[in-house]
Amino acid sequence: MILQALYDLSERMDGIAPEGFEAKRIPFKCCLDSHGSFVGFEDTRQQVGKKKVGQEYLVPSLGEAKGNGIKANLLWENAEYVFGVPTKETSKPDRVKVQAQAFRDKIRIMNAEVSPWKEVLSFLEDLPMAAIEADPLWNEVKESASLVVLSMDGHGILTAHPDVRQVAGKAPAASGRDEEGAGICLITGERSALVRLVPQFKGVRGANPTGGSLVAVNNKFENGRNQGATPAFASYNKSTAFNSPMSPKAAEGFVKAANELLKDPRRHLLVGDATVVFWAEKQVAFEDQFPSFFKSCERKDDSDQDVLAVKALYRCLESGSEIPDAQTRFFVLGLAPNSARISVRFWHTGTIAEFSSRIRQHFDDPEIVRSPKDQGRYSLFWYLVDIATERKADNIPPNLAGNITRSILAGTPYPTTLLQQTIRRIRAEQEVTRIRASLLKAYLNRFHRTHFTSEKEILVALDPDNTNPGYLLGRLFAVLEKIQEDAQPGINATIRDRYYGAASASPVTVFPQLLKLKNHHLAKLENPNFRIAHERRLTEIFAGLPADMPAHLAIEDQARFAIGYYHQRQALFTKSEKSN
Repeated sequence: MILQALYDLSERMDGIAPEGFEAKRIPFKCCLDSHGSFVGFEDTRQQVGKKKVGQEYLVPSLGEAKGNGIKANLLWENAEYVFGVPTKETSKPDRVKVQAQAFRDKIRIMNAEVSPWKEVLSFLEDLPMAAIEADPLWNEVKESASLVVLSMDGHGILTAHPDVRQVAGKAPAASGRDEEGAGICLITGERSALVRLVPQFKGVRGANPTGGSLVAVNNKFENGRNQGATPAFASYNKSTAFNSPMSPKAAEGFVKAANELLKDPRRHLLVGDATVVFWAEKQVAFEDQFPSFFKSCERKDDSDQDVLAVKALYRCLESGSEIPDAQTRFFVLGLAPNSARISVRFWHTGTIAEFSSRIRQHFDDPEIVRSPKDQGRYSLFWYLVDIATERKADNIPPNLAGNITRSILAGTPYPTTLLQQTIRRIRAEQEVTRIRASLLKAYLNRFHRTHFTSEKEILVALDPDNTNPGYLLGRLFAVLEKIQEDAQPGINATIRDRYYGAASASPVTVFPQLLKLKNHHLAKLENPNFRIAHERRLTEIFAGLPADMPAHLAIEDQARFAIGYYHQRQALFTKSEKSN
C-alpha cells in the first residue's frame, strides 16, 4: 500500500526527474576542450548556511542501489571511478582499477565512433594525470571523494546531451537486473524484468547521508557461506529482492516520489526521531495546512500562528459547511533510521474529513481553563517541549513524539508514556503548567472514552461535582497553598515547592501536617472575609473526601491531583480578579 501510493504520486508529480534520470548535487565539473583534452576542474559549489553545496544537475540514474558492488554511473561519478585513483586509506588499488574500467565501459554504450564520445573515451583511456594533479582543485576533488561530472566545450554538461536521454536507464551493464528472473511487479501488476537492489531514500533524519533502503533483504548467506542451508529470507526459494519483485520503473518511481517529499520542506516535518512525509491524491490546501498542527512556530509567545489552520478547521465544522476536498484521500508516512535501512514508524491513510475530525478531537481533548494572558492552543511541538527535561527540544523522548502523532492520526488513546513523562516532570519541577494539566486531562478523557468506562469526564474548568479523591486532594492542596500565600504575602517558597511530590503520591504522610499549618495561617489573616471564604472552600472539599485519607494514589489519580490543583488555582485567581 505504501509503495503503491508513492508510485501513484510519482505518476502525477510535477517536476520529478524523468525515467532513467535523477537530480544530483555535483560539486565539480571536469572540463574538456572540443578535442577531449583536459582543461581543468570547475567548482560548482555555493555557500548555503555553514556548508558549501554543489549545483544540482539532471543525470542518468542507476535505477537501483549500488550496494557493495562495482556499478558505474554514466558520465558522472566520484574520483575513484573517473580517474582510477584511490581517495581513501582503505581504498584497494585493484578494486579502484576495476571501478575505472567500469566507468569507461559504461560510456561505451554510447556510439564510440562519433563526437563527443570518441574524444571522451580517448581522454579516459589516456588520462593526463600530471595535468590533472597540477590543477588547484585536485586535492579537494580527491580528498573529499566528491562527485565529478564530465563537461566539454561545445556540448556543455555531457549528461544533458541528447544521446544520453535516449540510452539512459537502458544499459545492460547498469541495470543489475536478472533477465531470467522476470516476474510480476508487485506495484504495477505487469510482467517485467525485476530490479535486485531498490534505490535508496535520501533525507531521512539520522539515516546514512548517502541514503537508506526501505525495501531490502540481507544477502549474507550467499557467496558460499552456510551452503546447504535455506536462508530465512528465501521465501518460496526466491533470493534477495525477488521476495518483493518490482520493475525498474516502479522501483525508481516510488523512491523518486519519496525523495522529492523529503527534499521539499513544505512536504515533510520532524516529529521526535521520525521524519514524516505527507501527500494527498491530488493537490489540495490541506497539504499546506497539515504541518501547522504539529510543528513549532518561530516564537513561543506567537503560538497562535501554529494553529491558524486549526481555526479554519473549527470554523468549517461549527458553521456546518463542508471541509474543502473532504473525500480526497490523504497519506501520512513516518520514517525512522534503523542501521542501514529505513523503518516505517507509522503509516496512516484516510479521507481529509477523517483526518480533520481526528485533529480537531486532539485539540478539543486538552482544552482547559487558562489565564487571560495565555495565548491558547499550542501545536504538538510546544506540548512536547513543556514535558521535556529543561524544556529543551533535544530532550524530547524520541519514541514519545511518534507515538502521540500515531494516536492523533488514528484517533486512539494517547500512549501511557505521555502520562508517565508528564507526571515525572511535574514532580521534578514542582510545577503544574497549563500545558501539563491539559495533557493529563486529554490522556484521561481519551482513555476512558475509548474504553467506555464509567469514570467521570474531566471538565474544562473547576468541577465541584467531581468526587474523585485524587481530584479533591489536588483542590485541597491548592486551597492550603493560597491560605499560606494570603497569610504570608510575598513568600518565596510555598508548600508546593516542598510538599507537592509527597502530597500527590502519599497523601496520608503529608496532609495531616499541612492541615495543622493551615490553622496557624488562618489565624494570621487580618481580613475575616478571607478567612470565611477559605473555610467555606475547605468545607466543600472535605464533604466529598472519604473519612480515611488515602495512603497512596495511583498514577492516574496523581494526574487527577494535578488537574484538581490547577483547576482550583485558576478558580481562586479568577474570582479574585472578578471581585477586584
